[in-house]
Amino acid sequence: MNSNQTQNRTALLPMIICCALFFIFGFVTWANGTLIPFLKLALDLETDLQAFFVTFASYIAYFFLALPSSWILHKIGFKNGLVLGMVILGVGSLVFIPAADNRSYGLFLTGIFIQGSAMALLQTAVNPYLSIIGPIDSAAARISIAGLCNKGAGVLVPIIFGILFLKNSEEVTAKINATTDINVKNAILDELLQRVHTPYIALAIIFVLFAVLIKFINLPEVNEEETAVEESAELKENKAVKKTSVFQYPHLFLGAFAIFCCVAAEVMAGDGIATYGRELHIAPNLVRFSTSFTLICMLVGYVVGIITIPKIVSQQMALRICATSGVVLSIISAFSSGYVSYYSVALLGLANSLMWPAIFPLGIKGLGKFTKTGSAIMIMGIAGGALVLPIYGFLKDTLQIDFQHAFLYTMLPAYLYIIYFAVKGHKAGSTK
Repeated sequence: MNSNQTQNRTALLPMIICCALFFIFGFVTWANGTLIPFLKLALDLETDLQAFFVTFASYIAYFFLALPSSWILHKIGFKNGLVLGMVILGVGSLVFIPAADNRSYGLFLTGIFIQGSAMALLQTAVNPYLSIIGPIDSAAARISIAGLCNKGAGVLVPIIFGILFLKNSEEVTAKINATTDINVKNAILDELLQRVHTPYIALAIIFVLFAVLIKFINLPEVNEEETAVEESAELKENKAVKKTSVFQYPHLFLGAFAIFCCVAAEVMAGDGIATYGRELHIAPNLVRFSTSFTLICMLVGYVVGIITIPKIVSQQMALRICATSGVVLSIISAFSSGYVSYYSVALLGLANSLMWPAIFPLGIKGLGKFTKTGSAIMIMGIAGGALVLPIYGFLKDTLQIDFQHAFLYTMLPAYLYIIYFAVKGHKAGSTK
């Protein structure tokens, strides 16, 4: 009881820092929604499939860096890990400057990968910390609060970057298509890419300043093993044998794949909606803010989660409702047209909103001393965001499948698996 009281007194500052970090995660992550059409235009990329490697470069970093991040955090500690992650995030932002000056897609993807690597380190640290600074059964509510900051940033960045990067994009496209002089075309593209400089220099400065702030404030460490033992009544009741390997927790690996599917669904609805809207011939001035529409719906879902979990519905039930809604909306989007189809995709933000907040604590529940490693394995699941848009682009551009059906074929398996995890998968390995 005393430890819980102490935890309640010290949870406010960590919660504020976690929320600030989630805002930064959202800003960097959802910038991809604007970078995809911007880099396709500014670098004169031929297909959507090429442009979708923006998300691939960002999310694949989680697969390769999540487990090393766990080792780094073990060696240098939680707070120093946050400082290092913020500095690396700043470095990745600065790579955008030579990428723009040299009109190099490879350098842009390198900068995005570096940012993704920093995010892998930061998310590996913050997500379990957020889950265990209070009761595990209300972790989804805390993650929902942080998610408000994450998706709030996601609402803002397409508007800000849409104005900065995509202003007069129709006029620029018309000029490029009208000219046959390669020098004139290059001059237009070079001028367009100069728009990158100021925003990404500013971001690099902000990230480094935040790293300095973290260095000099007091962030209490939380003993994951003690917390997990206190919160896991299931282990007490069943007098479970003490486990010696992370591989003895099947619900963790099922949860990691649920995160894979969850992030895939988020990326399709958030970063893919602009391409989807363009295929539906939605007005260009509306399409450039498409990601914001999806994330506004996610914000609504987070508010609902904060109010209802766990007072009215459990994490598991919220997950079932959201995933089932995703199935229904995906089917509507595939078999309707125009604005009905478009807004069905935007409403997937509402369906996706409570999936991560519910899946993550269910996946790491009861891991004890394996919490950091388990968190890293869960974070590896974010790689789902790397594959989903290239798969969609391959179905649409290479196999010539109708873009609405390609969308359905990409989304439906993800939601169906999440339903399985919500109903049965999260209990795998339980003796109850």
